[in-house]
Amino acid sequence: MANPNAYFHHIKRIVTQLVEKDPLLGPHEPALRRRLIRIDETAHRLTDGKIPLAEFASGHEYFGLHLKSDHWVFREWAPNAESVYIISSRSGWEEKSELKLKPINAAGVWEILLPKSFLNHLDLYRLRIYWPGGSGDRIPAYARRVVQDPGTLIFNAQVWAPETPYHWRHPHFTSKTDGVLIYEAHVGMAQEKEGIGTYEEFRKNILPRIVRSGYNTIQLMAIQEHPYYASFGYHVSSFFAASSRFGTPDELKALIDDAHGAGIAVVMDLIHSHAVSNEVEGLSRFDGTLHQYFHGGTRGNHRAWDSRCFDYGKIQVLHFLLSNCRFWLDEYHVDGFRFDGITSMLYLDHGLEKIFTGYDDYFKENVDEDALVYLALANKVIHSLRPDAMTIAEDISGMPGLALPEARGGFGFDYRFAMGIPDYWIKLTKETPDEDWRLGHLWFELNNRRADEKSISYAESHDQALVGDQTLIFRMVGGEIYDHMCAGDKNLRVDRGMALHKIIRLITLATAGHGYLNFMGNEFGHPEWIDFPREGNGWSYQFALRQWRLADDPNLKYRFLARFDRDMIVLTKEFGLLGEQLPELLHEHSGNKIIAFKRSSLIFAFNFHSSESYADYRIPAPAGKYQMILNSDDVVYGGHNRVAPYQIHFTRTVDNQNHILSLYLPTRTAIVLNKAD
Repeated sequence: MANPNAYFHHIKRIVTQLVEKDPLLGPHEPALRRRLIRIDETAHRLTDGKIPLAEFASGHEYFGLHLKSDHWVFREWAPNAESVYIISSRSGWEEKSELKLKPINAAGVWEILLPKSFLNHLDLYRLRIYWPGGSGDRIPAYARRVVQDPGTLIFNAQVWAPETPYHWRHPHFTSKTDGVLIYEAHVGMAQEKEGIGTYEEFRKNILPRIVRSGYNTIQLMAIQEHPYYASFGYHVSSFFAASSRFGTPDELKALIDDAHGAGIAVVMDLIHSHAVSNEVEGLSRFDGTLHQYFHGGTRGNHRAWDSRCFDYGKIQVLHFLLSNCRFWLDEYHVDGFRFDGITSMLYLDHGLEKIFTGYDDYFKENVDEDALVYLALANKVIHSLRPDAMTIAEDISGMPGLALPEARGGFGFDYRFAMGIPDYWIKLTKETPDEDWRLGHLWFELNNRRADEKSISYAESHDQALVGDQTLIFRMVGGEIYDHMCAGDKNLRVDRGMALHKIIRLITLATAGHGYLNFMGNEFGHPEWIDFPREGNGWSYQFALRQWRLADDPNLKYRFLARFDRDMIVLTKEFGLLGEQLPELLHEHSGNKIIAFKRSSLIFAFNFHSSESYADYRIPAPAGKYQMILNSDDVVYGGHNRVAPYQIHFTRTVDNQNHILSLYLPTRTAIVLNKAD
């Protein structure tokens, strides 16, 4: 540190600016300064101040299996090991003296050089590790491809070294980070068949649907290898391997490449909050100890998830996780990450059964500041390599500063999920008849965000679609969805559910901070929940798929919801709705169930009333001429066509000063007006 006084003055100035914008942070200035200093000190400790942090984050180029010009080199970190062997299909899975690794330093790094002819493309291999008092077979920690034998169900690492490496057709794609419209998808269950979908099927069948739908970003779930399919990809075993159950590395690259060719960014779920507890396939007890990558004792076990908790204070763990961030950017050209389970990382109790009621909760001893430091360093690495990459924090606690840039005292995420909004919609639709909804409270929940941090809103995600929960459409329609979704079928419950489904999604999108997310199939009201094959359902794939034919069938009502979703996405992009200009409330009346607001040049008016339609309803508005450009009651959206399309409205003055619009607002309808003069 060349000038300590200048450095500490700089840190103090950043924290002072933070507190000026959010005075509630005032009592915690010392903790804020300490955290920022720890981030810098840790970065310096990792690099010794001699190399960029992104260069430090290249462990994947050192560890693991690599083909040089005339030989293979393999390295592994196993500090408690007494001896390590590579065993393979070519060696008959036997230990041989020539396959024994050598320790190359006191830190526990092992190495072996092998003739090029020893391993070929698609050969299988693994490690056999001996430690004091025991031994075990292990999948290398940095393995880039792991496959499961369909007969024995045993996992092995696989050599992936095709003669012709994948050729990127769109190597310089740049993602647009303003107005992020995310289509959350799971490759395996994206298909209509009862089985596991593939990268190729997704590329050919699902990607064109996403392009037509208007979304500009795909969020791919379950990409990192995981031994148990029903974990939804959240119990990761091999962090550097793309799940082989969906296909090959080149097929995943082709999917991402095609998305880039269509102008769509691809972010992936990155699971660094915990790891699977499996010992052969995963990292647990890798070298015979439980504390190599994880905390020792009870702290190393996640009691709710039955998984292992990383020790973010260890240099080797930081090296592993930071390198993992870089690997997916370098190797697969992903455009960013949704960091899963951040709340679990940030708090020693993992935030379980906890309600965060005040700022003190963010600065108690319960906070794992090592995890905070790791997240900040991960964002440093990602954004230094790809300034256009987007990082999204999944945190329910509301930790201040997560989505602030480093220069402003934050931890560097570009966005944070507004996770309270879907919970609120579920609570409303589950517990309160819509005639009793309090719109003032709804407005508060939709806009309850930290003003200086970008957020992504959503009405529902995969979480609400899992068995044990219900999607919004199913919660509102129930079993009627199976019998009354034919286009000509009149059913009051279905009509209600469809009308609310449209306006719930529109108001969530129209009030979103800087982004919006939808889980695949929810846009057209997919009727079934998600239930992956497991012992409890006879290992059935019946509910681990998406019924796209429902949205394609002209005789069913699902197509109406799909078209409405597409048109509201198109409108959002056309008018640059998501951005710095936030919604401005014009009118709210809980008794009438009316809410209206302005954003950009658009005025949104919602009538949530269950039975009352209003003629000549007065809404304050800036003076001018307005044209209706979207009407959720339009017949093309399965509505009742009670509003003539493309109406022109002029404001008029009342009391010689206030300008108002006089609108016809049918029950359970939303309209959007554009200032036309």
